[in-house]
Amino acid sequence: LDRPPESTSYADDESVAARKFAVLGAAGGIGQPLALLMKLNPLVSQLALSDIANTPGVAADVSHVNSRAEVAGYVGEEQLEKALEGCDLVIIPAGVPRKPGMSRDDLFNINAGIVKGLCSAIAKYCLTALVNMISNPVNSTVPIAAELFGVTTLDVVRAKNFYTEKAKTNVGDVNVPVVGGHAGITILPLFSQATPKANLSEGDIKVLTKRMQDGDTEVVEAKAGKGSATLSMAYAGAIFADACLKGLNGVPHVVECSFVQSTVTELPFFASKVRLRKNGVDEVLGLSSLSEYEKNGLESLKPELKASIHKGINFANQS
Repeated sequence: LDRPPESTSYADDESVAARKFAVLGAAGGIGQPLALLMKLNPLVSQLALSDIANTPGVAADVSHVNSRAEVAGYVGEEQLEKALEGCDLVIIPAGVPRKPGMSRDDLFNINAGIVKGLCSAIAKYCLTALVNMISNPVNSTVPIAAELFGVTTLDVVRAKNFYTEKAKTNVGDVNVPVVGGHAGITILPLFSQATPKANLSEGDIKVLTKRMQDGDTEVVEAKAGKGSATLSMAYAGAIFADACLKGLNGVPHVVECSFVQSTVTELPFFASKVRLRKNGVDEVLGLSSLSEYEKNGLESLKPELKASIHKGINFANQS
């Protein structure tokens, strides 16, 4: 999927299942464009927007878009139950964005408590919902609650775009798996498995990989303290959410990359291709064949990813 689905395709089709979708952190820089994109998604029948402030205004604005979903805004912890009850899918962009000079550890110290509180509410009010985690650092926030999808789709979106620029091909035809984690050197694009195949030099692949790993920093610095990757992240979040909704509806062969509990490597969490069906993850797919450069990259990322994972696990155990 290389663009958001058209809003008119199923808007009046009663055969499409009714699905309630919640955005927790809907008034933020990612939450607002994500809410708009999901309002356009014909698979969403109810859209619940929740945040600590300003959600009624966002909900009123988005509700004027002529598409299927009925929109409601909820404010604060006391209204979380109403926001979450009956949800099929919840996406969490809540928390603070990364600013220039802010480390992933700084982010974790702020966002971990927010994520834990929201996940506790989800467990209480909509235990069977699929949960997509956007709040950074994903490598550590996903292990706090374990049974989550870490949304690493932005890495795939970037890989497709950067690969297209270098390979001079049609972006709509491009697919590039991205594995590992969702920060710095833990991001490993598998350009050897990219389609359509382009004969890129090893130098080109190294440049593309480094740009992938620095993608968020590139945006943070370009915005000069005014934000991080919000619009592209909202787009990526909408793509992954759409894939989850299709899986819930029984569409076959829905495969996306995501950071999940995994046995693909010795690490307890890892991003790789996953097959999505009615109960969430149907199958975590392996890595297939890797180039020597990718094998080295995989071994190099493991210590940092392992440390990030255990940071989240330790936080969950201690609190």
